[in-house]
Amino acid sequence: MANFVTIFRVFLMFIGVYLFVVFTDSSTAGIWALVLTILAFSLDGLDGYLARKLNEQSKLGALLDIMSDRIVENTYWVVFAYMDLLPLWFPLVALTRGFITDTIRSAAMEKGLTPFGMQRNPICKWITGSKFMRITYAVAKVLAFIVIIASQVPCLEAYSGPMYRLGYWLAIIAIVLCVVRGLPVVLEAKYVVGDSEAKA
Repeated sequence: MANFVTIFRVFLMFIGVYLFVVFTDSSTAGIWALVLTILAFSLDGLDGYLARKLNEQSKLGALLDIMSDRIVENTYWVVFAYMDLLPLWFPLVALTRGFITDTIRSAAMEKGLTPFGMQRNPICKWITGSKFMRITYAVAKVLAFIVIIASQVPCLEAYSGPMYRLGYWLAIIAIVLCVVRGLPVVLEAKYVVGDSEAKA
């Protein structure tokens, strides 16, 4: 069930993005794009809850969760750049960070480490895995995406300017946190590559 929810949210996101990109002049499509975006990100918390509640936690579930997060997040960055709502460097930074950290984490998982369990330094572990940092990043990212989409909905055009500016600055905060949370993974990659006896 948890894995189904993880995958289902990706499909919701694609429908929302399709409505947002193709029907730019439709308020109805814009509102639906907004609703589906909110649902897609809301389900990210639900799959983790179900995994714990139903005792479905697994390496496959962890991989699917990371994979779906990357697909959803990077799709929005790319779409916003494609529509000239954000500069191209936003998706380039997000994609590069994702490729690097996910490669290192894949190597860690081969040694029995969890994606966040690979961190040894307490500060690095806090930056990448603490509830505060994860929630702060998630909130900044989700709010940026939602506000930017809302700023383009025709029936909300009276608030378009202020909403877009808010969304843009939230996107900057989100991309900065994206990089900051990825740096400890790179800094501690030597433990994954060089310590074959590492344990979670």
